[in-house]
Amino acid sequence: MPQESQTTPTPAPLQARDLQQRLNEGADLQLVDVREPAELALAALQQRVIHLPLSRSSEWVSRIDALLDREREVVVLCHAGMRSWQFGCWLMEQQGFERVWNLEGGIDAWSVQVDRSVPRY
Repeated sequence: MPQESQTTPTPAPLQARDLQQRLNEGADLQLVDVREPAELALAALQQRVIHLPLSRSSEWVSRIDALLDREREVVVLCHAGMRSWQFGCWLMEQQGFERVWNLEGGIDAWSVQVDRSVPRY
């Protein structure tokens, strides 16, 4: 008898323009930026973000419940969307968060599609 396959939760993709629309509509989103401090200094959203650099996870991992509200949606971003996707998977698989989005193409896509004043690097 075949075993039932269990699906691993993954963050839902979110396009930069869709994120902009949701923010303009006043959506209550937690924006989490997992890039390094130098990257954040180069190019950042104008909106408030929760900065959780992956290289410093040992400094914040034990406080994830104090840093993020499980009841609110989480949108994760990085430079191109790969690190944020990995972090989003970790949030869902290991920490039990349910409403996690990954900004497709990261801050680079935001720079191209939404706000050209945000430098590309």
